[in-house]
Amino acid sequence: MKNILYILLFFFGSISAQNDKIFDQANTLYNEAKYAEAIDRYEVILNTNKHSAELYYNIANAHYKLNNIASSVYYFEKALALKPNDKDIKNNLAFANNMRIDAIENLPEVGLTRFIKKATNSLTFDNWAKLTIACVLLFVLFYLLYYFTFGTRKKRFYFVSSSLSIVLACIALIFSFYSFDLAKKNNPAIVFAQESQVKSEPNMRSEEAFVLHEGTKVQVIDTVKNWKKIKLSDGQTGWIESTDLKLLQNF
Repeated sequence: MKNILYILLFFFGSISAQNDKIFDQANTLYNEAKYAEAIDRYEVILNTNKHSAELYYNIANAHYKLNNIASSVYYFEKALALKPNDKDIKNNLAFANNMRIDAIENLPEVGLTRFIKKATNSLTFDNWAKLTIACVLLFVLFYLLYYFTFGTRKKRFYFVSSSLSIVLACIALIFSFYSFDLAKKNNPAIVFAQESQVKSEPNMRSEEAFVLHEGTKVQVIDTVKNWKKIKLSDGQTGWIESTDLKLLQNF
């Protein structure tokens, strides 16, 4: 058993060392303005199922230099998914998006919906779940202290604290489920076809709803055979051939 473990550790260690070497080679090619060759080397690393924000960021930059709009936006988006607060990724993604033909405005969210979504996105689903568990544990602790304490002032304090803890636990639980639902529905994709006709129904005979161009980000909300129903940030919906899209969540 130990021998197998040593072999596995050696195997994965060798792959990691080899990937680091290839990554350095690709970076050298990039610095020499050999962007296509650099992409080929980066993709060798991708084929080993190695995923990192740095790798996607470098691939995106190389595609940007070659004016490959869709690929550039795609890999910047993948890098941003792994490092959502990285300023360099955000800035370069903005430059890549400026190369797109389609200028689609975001549908404004107002009132309670905007507040709830902003509050939900302040934490990940995992963190909301952890917060729920922490509040439940605090409730149990304060309730036990309330039950075994005899002083009136202390009992009142522990009762209020336990009540507040269970209320916060319920709120955190609601946000957990809402965050999970948002994540489940989130299925972004990038248009890779230079020009794609979006249909009103999932077949070629239906009317054209609108036209999209490479690099545009969409949300996939349904699938019928080789068609995807998409939704734009301005609320428009339609059907596009699956081959014209590349899903961002495929790692």
